[in-house]
Formats: sequence, structure tokens, C-alpha cells
Amino acid sequence: MHRNFTAVSDFRLINRRIVNDCSASSPSLQINIISSTSTLSDNEFVTVTVTGVSKPSNDDWVAMISPSNSNVDSCVLNELYYLQTGDTAKLPLLCHYPVKAQLMRSDPDYLSCKKKECKKSENGKCSVTTCSGSIKFHVINIRSEIEFVFFSGGFLKPCLVGRSTPIRFANPNMPLYGHLSSIDSSGTSIRLTWVSGDNHPQQIQYGDGKKATSIVNTFSQDDMCSTVALPSPAKDFGWHDPGYIHSAVMTGLEPKSIFSYKYGSDLVGWSEQILFSTPPAGGTSDELRFITYGDMGKTPLDDSEEHYIQPGALSVIKAITDDVNLNNVNSIFHIGDISYATGFLAEWDYFLQLISPVASKLSYMTAIGNHERDYIASGSVYLTPDSGGECGVAYETYFPMPVASKDKPWYSIEQASIHFTIISTEHDWSQNSEQYQWMQKDMSSINRLKTPWLIFMGHRPMYTSSSGLFSTDKKFVEAVEPLLLENKVDLVLFGHVHNYERTCSVYQSVCKAMPSKDAIGVDTYDNRNYVAPVHAVIGMAGFTLDKFPDTVTNNWSLKRISEFGYLRARATRTDLNMEFVNSNTRQVEDSFRITK
Repeated sequence: MHRNFTAVSDFRLINRRIVNDCSASSPSLQINIISSTSTLSDNEFVTVTVTGVSKPSNDDWVAMISPSNSNVDSCVLNELYYLQTGDTAKLPLLCHYPVKAQLMRSDPDYLSCKKKECKKSENGKCSVTTCSGSIKFHVINIRSEIEFVFFSGGFLKPCLVGRSTPIRFANPNMPLYGHLSSIDSSGTSIRLTWVSGDNHPQQIQYGDGKKATSIVNTFSQDDMCSTVALPSPAKDFGWHDPGYIHSAVMTGLEPKSIFSYKYGSDLVGWSEQILFSTPPAGGTSDELRFITYGDMGKTPLDDSEEHYIQPGALSVIKAITDDVNLNNVNSIFHIGDISYATGFLAEWDYFLQLISPVASKLSYMTAIGNHERDYIASGSVYLTPDSGGECGVAYETYFPMPVASKDKPWYSIEQASIHFTIISTEHDWSQNSEQYQWMQKDMSSINRLKTPWLIFMGHRPMYTSSSGLFSTDKKFVEAVEPLLLENKVDLVLFGHVHNYERTCSVYQSVCKAMPSKDAIGVDTYDNRNYVAPVHAVIGMAGFTLDKFPDTVTNNWSLKRISEFGYLRARATRTDLNMEFVNSNTRQVEDSFRITK
């Protein structure tokens, strides 16, 4: 039940360890932070140099702590609080969870003590020497002061040796991490959302002298889900102040056109000037090029351990950035498991910084996943603690989609020839539920002459050959799959399972039609005689990959790839062309077409 929440990393259980005091072991210890200036910029690599170490050990490590006044002692009385992390050992707690940490042995000269310093001499000879080492940390502006803390004993038996002097960011109020999203199907209005330490309204300046003023939101520990007996990470040791989330809408734009903007204020500073393109309007343009994937998260740019690392995210975002920079993309759809912050709030900033090269230039649309929403007794369908207590609050604040109201994260949008119906698999989808009624109404009211293609998106799949707890839900399939057939959905895209898999035209686990090969050997589904949707699982954008069983007996499964990547699409009114791109090789490993 708790595997997705904690996994098996020693570092991820650091908050369950006794912390001893080892400061006497290295009385000369000093921790120096070498930055380009005396304060931290918004995005840089800092060198942390530790000197005065008496006996370098394989288990010495440095934690990056924020805020700097955090308690890194043991919280003995909190032993029972964090059973939901999956660790039931009888241990007191490290009170505050590090943002990231690195072992000192990352410096190849540290263990061999190549950098020696004499601390005491007797009779002209050095009698006491100490050692030093340096490691680099990738630091982004998370607004509050940070501090670096040196521990011995590894992650399993941490012993506090010393702390650095706190260092602050040059501008904690700086407007950062702007990302775009569509508010409707017109292509003439687009929302920008960004983060700042400043709670006063700011502006977007765009186009030829136009301005839009931001609405300011935030959330607090009180907004996080928890239980009385077992406080969640978001409520306690994983909490980090999110600052203020600004959002404003740019209007009066032309669809499928390029504009420039900057955001901020004279008081706190401005972003750089950024070029962005609007998506094509629904029903008025023949062609749409989009990219879609699920389960991305983030990969550290340094050698750090973090609470949750998704090893493929960096390669995927780099490959997508190259596609975007070639002007080959109109929009992006990320269908659940967005940042994997799961109650460790500083990780949202790192995720937003990671996607900014693409999300600041294109409409970046999202669907909610289990790691954004699920929590015990919170109203989610699944009673796992996968969101770490965020229960959708952080996700909906950072990614405001064109939904009807709060905690109803389902919506539809049209771009060019496609109608996208985007649902929440984490909210009630049973027959007669509000979401079910909405799905029924939304899909039945589409003008297929205007938007001939219907693509259905959500997080948890209906079909997968990978085994695993909660991979599929029979009740979900029984309730919702008939709607797909009834409304002639062309393509169904899900994530949650961390690989790529494509089906035949399938309904109730039976192939209703098989694709044929076109002139160049691409699987082609002929939807002029519609029989059932094609399904694809696309949860391969970052999280550790799920392997397929050696033998797959499902005849509906046509293509299976366990590699990091994303789905790239090009649609006209008569052809929907899809490509699975391996992000490491940039090669297309699967292609298929649906025709009308």
C-alpha cells in the first residue's frame, strides 16, 4: 500500500533516524558556501566546501536545509506520527526533512585526504591534520534562506557535526517559473501562472503594450490533508512555504501566432522577455501538433539524493525542448503525476523550474493523478496516501485548468480538429456521479463536423500488460468504457503505468479491429468504419520504468516499449499520426495512424 509513497531509499527514511551529536569529533569543522556573489541567484550551482574534518568517512554527507532555522535534532515524541511513510521501526525522528543531500565521497579527493591542513604542530612537525572536500549543489530560488549541514554516519545513523552560516537569495520575491495554459478553445486567451515571494499583484506585459494584472493565491499547512493520529508529510516535516502563486490571463491574441511577454513588477523585478505561441482555435484549423505524456516528475541536475527522484525526467524534457525550439509543437498535455512532490513542497519549485523551457512557451495542459490527489478520508476514490497530504491543493494552485470549480479537475478543450476530454480518475467516476454526468454530456455534445477527432485522457489506464497494485480498476472500466464506445472516442491516453503500450481497437478486452500496414509500414486504424477506441499507455516520461512480463497473452496488446520518452502527434481533419519518441536516442520507436 505504501510502496509508491516511500519506495526503498535509505535517504527517503532519513526522518525516521536517531540524530546524535558528533560535533566534538571535528572541532575545527567549517562549512563554506562558494557562490558567484554573497547571495544566491535564482538558478546556480554552488560549491560547498567542508574543511577541518578529522577522519573522512565513506558515510559523511551534507544536507541542504530550508528554511535555515529548521530543527535537525531528533523529535522523539513524534515516533508514531509517520507510520504512513511505510517504516514501522521504533525510532525517533529527524525533525526536518532535507531538500536534498550529497555524500562527501562525490569529491574523489575527499576520502584520500589529498587536501590536508595542519591544525597543530609539535617540534616543527605537524601532529594534527584535517581534511577537506568540495561538492556542488544545484540551487534554485525557493525564497527562504538555506543552510548546509554536515553529518557523519550516513543516512542510517546520522550524527550532526556542524552547520554552515545561512545564505539568502538575492531576491526572494523574484517572479519565477512562469507556465502557460489555455482557458478555452478560442486560441485568443492564455493564462500565465508564476511564483513569487511577493503577495502584491504583479503584471504581465505582452504584445504591443498590453497588460494583465495577476490574481494572487497561496496555500498553507492548514490546507493540507492529514489525520489527527498520523500527520502527513505535507502537514509536517515535508512542508515548505510555497510563497505566492500569481495568475493572469492574456487576452486579445490571435490563434496559432507568436507573441512576447514578461511578468513581474517594478517593485520586485521582471522576468526576461519570452516568446510564446498560441494554440490553433478549435474547429478552425486543419493541423495540430502536440506532445503528451504522463508521470514525469524531476531529475536533479547535481549528484544529490532527494525525497523522490524520477530518473528519466531530464532526458524527456530536454528532448521535448528541442522539438519545441524547432517550432514543431502547438501544445503539451501532461496527464497526471506531475511533480511527485507528494507532500515535500520544495520539490514543486524544482519541477516548475525543470519544465519552464517548454511550459513558458506553449500551452501546458494537465490532468490530475494519484500523486497529486489521493489521501485517506479526503474524498479521493483511492484511499492511499500517495499525495503525501497535498490532496490536490498544491496541484490546483500551481496548474489552474479551465475547470468548473475547485476540486472538480475535469474539463474539455478543443484545438484545431481535436476535442480533448480530460477527466480525473481520482474523483468519483461511477454512474450517476457528477463527473460521469459531465463526461456523458461533454462527449455527446461534440460537433464532429467541426472537430472530427475525440481524444479521451486521464491518469489510470483501462488496459495494461504490466502487473501491479492498482494498475487497473475493473469498476472504472465497467463504468466508463461504455461511454467511450457510445461516443466514438478515437484515441484513449492514460499514464500511471510507467511504460508505453498500444492496443488494437479494443472494447471489453476484445479486439474489434486490427490495424493494417500503410505504404511505409505504419500501423493504420481505419475509423471510417468505427468499431472501438485505440488505447495507449504513456506513463514513461520520468518515473522508474515498469518492465513487461516475459510472456504477454493479451491479444489486444500490439506494441510494448519500456523506455523513457513521450508521444508526439500531428493531426489533420483526416489523419491522426502518433509517434513514440525515445528521449535518450531521439528515435521514433513506434508509429501509428488513425484515419477518417
